[in-house]
Amino acid sequence: MSQDTIALPRFETIAHRISSDEEAISVAHQLAEQFRKEASERDRDRRLPVAELDAFSQSGLWAITIPKAYGGVGVSYRTLGEVIRIISAVDPSLGQLPQNHLVVVEHLILDASEAQKQFFFELVLKGARFGNAFSEKGSRTVAEFETKISPDGAGYVVNGTKFFSTGALLAHWIPIVVVDDAGLPHLALAEQGTPGLQVVNDWSSFGQRTTASGTVIIDQVKVPSEHVVPIYQAFARPTIGGPTSQFIQAAVDAGIAQGAVEAAISYVRQHARPWIDDKHSQRASEDPYTIQQIGDLELRLHAAEALLDRAADKISSAAANPSEATVAAASIAVAEAKILTTEIALLASNKLFELSGTRSTLEEYNLDRHWRNARTHTLHDPVRWKFHAIGNYYLNEINPPRHPWL
Repeated sequence: MSQDTIALPRFETIAHRISSDEEAISVAHQLAEQFRKEASERDRDRRLPVAELDAFSQSGLWAITIPKAYGGVGVSYRTLGEVIRIISAVDPSLGQLPQNHLVVVEHLILDASEAQKQFFFELVLKGARFGNAFSEKGSRTVAEFETKISPDGAGYVVNGTKFFSTGALLAHWIPIVVVDDAGLPHLALAEQGTPGLQVVNDWSSFGQRTTASGTVIIDQVKVPSEHVVPIYQAFARPTIGGPTSQFIQAAVDAGIAQGAVEAAISYVRQHARPWIDDKHSQRASEDPYTIQQIGDLELRLHAAEALLDRAADKISSAAANPSEATVAAASIAVAEAKILTTEIALLASNKLFELSGTRSTLEEYNLDRHWRNARTHTLHDPVRWKFHAIGNYYLNEINPPRHPWL
């Protein structure tokens, strides 16, 4: 599908406003049942979830982290994690789509001017979606950028190319991570359709197929000064910018794991057969070894979910009282949760086939989407470095570095 066949997204109706944490979770459950219906088909056909995404953002869930002072509900981080997990359990691509949007909202909270907050928060409350033009694939590390912002009269001009741009294809606004002449990262927010801004529908990963990602080409894109945010400030001081970003990623992985466990249980109950050496079981669900393995998966999933809740509480504490100590504790708690959510997502999506048998690999079931999504999404940041950060924190009392991956 070329970009020419995709109409630029517009929001013509005002989104619903969520009024409480309880309502946010209730709405997420309602949407999840709706999104579940064709999730496998969307994955198989690489069909972008245009209608589903509109329903998602129009539900008000994309605005739940906006502070009450600006007309939002300001839900707890536990609620935020639960919402992302609920959606990701039925369609991880849809669960990932608001991740960067929510991170942009967090950076606006942390570093935007008062006028910028008023302007952009009102847009989000009405239903606007932020995409993502963050990563570049040609630099030495993911944290090094070549996309430049330069003064241009009363505003700025931006040039560069981005990749891994989750949500950009169907976003109303595309926040672009840029660096100035001093190498300091800023966020330049450009409206979809701005001259020189092009999103190419070329995302070809075997997993997370419908995240509306692709290459973003930025050619002499003009951005007014009031749409440029100095996001480097979020990491020049202790803030929850990093742990919040990683927390949402971990919630997506927890949802992927839940979906895989549910798929394993459903298939074993309906289709799997006992093994030939099992002389007593009439159904695969009576196999003592299968029972043990399902118990192990559920235990590991619940442990990961518990650490996710613990991380949410640590982020809340750091948000209320940001300091070197509280932010470091939040980052470490999120790292711990991210390790367990990664491990259970990969384990559950692999065990799904071991417990279900060879027939479960048939294309008609498309159960491999669970493993493909788990393997793809958990590559966003290596957990091997999170083990290092955790060990250094507890053993040597060294706080983790401040960046978007911790």
